[in-house]
Amino acid sequence: MKKFLSTICIITVIGLLSVSAQCCSSCSSSKTETTTKLSSAKNKIEVYYFHATRRCATCKAVESVSAETIKNLKDKQIVFKSINRETERNNPLIKKFKISGQTLIIVGKSKSVNLTNFAFMNARTKPEKLKAKIQKTIKTLL
Repeated sequence: MKKFLSTICIITVIGLLSVSAQCCSSCSSSKTETTTKLSSAKNKIEVYYFHATRRCATCKAVESVSAETIKNLKDKQIVFKSINRETERNNPLIKKFKISGQTLIIVGKSKSVNLTNFAFMNARTKPEKLKAKIQKTIKTLL
């Protein structure tokens, strides 16, 4: 009987771990903040949030904090776009930025800045910190 209960406990723990990791298990392999030079220069700033159909609370928070930040800037040259990478598999931006998981990228002039890791660390617990980082990144790209 003890062996049976031990087995049930182990299966339960493994199940809980896999469920909690499932939402963001496909997150982009490069979650560190990176800056990439792009070939074409633009006059506007574009903020892209790539996500899956099924999302955890943190995934939703990254989108809402980012969208709210851009909306509050009230600058028509700064655009926020949320892209479901599962329903929009053929979106050329997914291939261009090599998106494989949840990703937050800010693109301006001839550079892109990946804020995914920072966003996921702060969106739910310190949204003001994420807002400030997004604003600072946009200023550097203007």
